Amino acid sequence: MIWAFFILLGLAAVILMSMPLLRYKGSMVTSSQATPAILLDQLGEIARDLERGIISEAEAKAAEREIKRRILQESRRAKVASSRTTKEGRKTLLFSIVLVPTLAIGYYAYMGSPEISGIAYAERTAEREEAAKIDELATKLFNQLSNDSKGGQSEGWMLLGETYSKMGQYEAAANAFAIVSKRPEASSGVFSMLGEVLIFAEQGIVTPPAEAAIDKALALDPNNPAGIYYKAVSLSQSGASEQAYDLLVSTLNNLDGFYPWMETFVIEANRIGSEINKARISLASFAPMMSAPGPTGEDIANAESMTDEDRQAFIRSMVER
Repeated sequence: MIWAFFILLGLAAVILMSMPLLRYKGSMVTSSQATPAILLDQLGEIARDLERGIISEAEAKAAEREIKRRILQESRRAKVASSRTTKEGRKTLLFSIVLVPTLAIGYYAYMGSPEISGIAYAERTAEREEAAKIDELATKLFNQLSNDSKGGQSEGWMLLGETYSKMGQYEAAANAFAIVSKRPEASSGVFSMLGEVLIFAEQGIVTPPAEAAIDKALALDPNNPAGIYYKAVSLSQSGASEQAYDLLVSTLNNLDGFYPWMETFVIEANRIGSEINKARISLASFAPMMSAPGPTGEDIANAESMTDEDRQAFIRSMVER
């Protein structure tokens, strides 16, 4: 039904746009049309000047010939211009009559058809609602942990820090991780996560506080991959690119299996290597590691961080305690 309405609307637009073509008579006076009239007036002036004896007959005839020549010239020029203008105007109008309704209908069919639901808009709305829920739960968890007379559970602060990090609130994440880092049970992972968000908060720059956190993470666990990675980044930024490159490559060479973060090491090693004329490397370059069986679904699942749904459920459980 709605398509019939739009077709009728399009036809009405075509008719309205065609009317100027049907009734146009060229009633507008242009400068090219006014020029011959002015020259004719000049002929009259010459005749009157001759009668009054202002000019001689020879001068009058010479002036008349010149004016008549100009009248003929202007008439020919006006005829050509009028023909060209009319043709071009009609072509443009005809083109618009066909193109505008076609584009309008095509655009509507693609973007605004009533039979097609606003999937993209619905998805964005759902994402905003989900983000709002997570933000609300994070706020509740923060308030609960902050008001805890015992300082709040370390597990809760770590989860809160991870949530803030996912939300891009790196300073808030760093504050949450810093609380746990001051406790006796703080592990290497706590310090590497603290260092990471401190780096993110400074748009990738390893600041002294971030470097101190990374060094502490490696002191507790020299094999912490996040600590090794950010230590390499720190070395690279301080000008020790050779040392940074060797740290990444030696770590890859010493692995006994596949880990999801290995590709990140390769990418960073190649980035640093390009600055010091090192040949590019790839995962296939590490034959002993690649000869081992690939990771199982369980290996990858355990290595990946929690999903947004898991995180939201966990925050809710912490709030409800």
